[in-house]
Amino acid sequence: MASEEDILRTAMENQSHILVVDDDTRTRDLIRRNLERNGFRVTTAASAEEARGRMRGLLFDLAVVDIMMEGEDGLSLLQWVRGNSGMPVLLLTAMGEPEDRVRGLELGADDYLAKPFEPMELVLRIRSILRRAVAQEPPAAIGLGSCAYDLARQELTSGGAVIDLTAIEQTLLSVLARRAGDTVSREELLRECNIRGSERNVDVQVTRLRRKIEPVPRRPKYLHTVRGRGYVLRPDRMAGER
Repeated sequence: MASEEDILRTAMENQSHILVVDDDTRTRDLIRRNLERNGFRVTTAASAEEARGRMRGLLFDLAVVDIMMEGEDGLSLLQWVRGNSGMPVLLLTAMGEPEDRVRGLELGADDYLAKPFEPMELVLRIRSILRRAVAQEPPAAIGLGSCAYDLARQELTSGGAVIDLTAIEQTLLSVLARRAGDTVSREELLRECNIRGSERNVDVQVTRLRRKIEPVPRRPKYLHTVRGRGYVLRPDRMAGER
């Protein structure tokens, strides 16, 4: 019988999306296969530029980034990530380059692993980083004027009364709340919320959601349109704020 720890770990991994950034095709594929065998969802990128494109369109729980890449290196990409998100980053470094490891930690890397490495060690390091990230997360709730949204329960309330949300509205609000303050593209919302049809259908769902969270839906205070890019949610407060 599986232990509680095993069940929690499996659940965490099934929900964890890892971005692997390495310009060496063989290494990139080996890491991808290893992580997928251990229950992770994996997307790969062969360069820093490609990685930025992936991050603009998808949500990731952690990035594995090789430092020594042709063109823009992993440290430069790490700086860009730190300037745009709190996503954990694990650096892959050459065995004989300790200064790169020190520099990476100074720039905000969560961990590093020297090449060559044992595949299972990479898995264990990722699990450790994800556990720390989950432990550091505040209670998942946001304030929207008289409304409050609990991400864990996917429950919207106003004055203690529950406001009915459709499954799509729940997912839409959850995706936007997790990325509060960041613009999320229509393409991403279409995919993440399992909305059928064209990106125009995302606009329809946003309009419906505004009717439930906005004091004046035609003049949105919280759920804003970013022309040509998508939508951004700007709550009054996050969990733990006063």
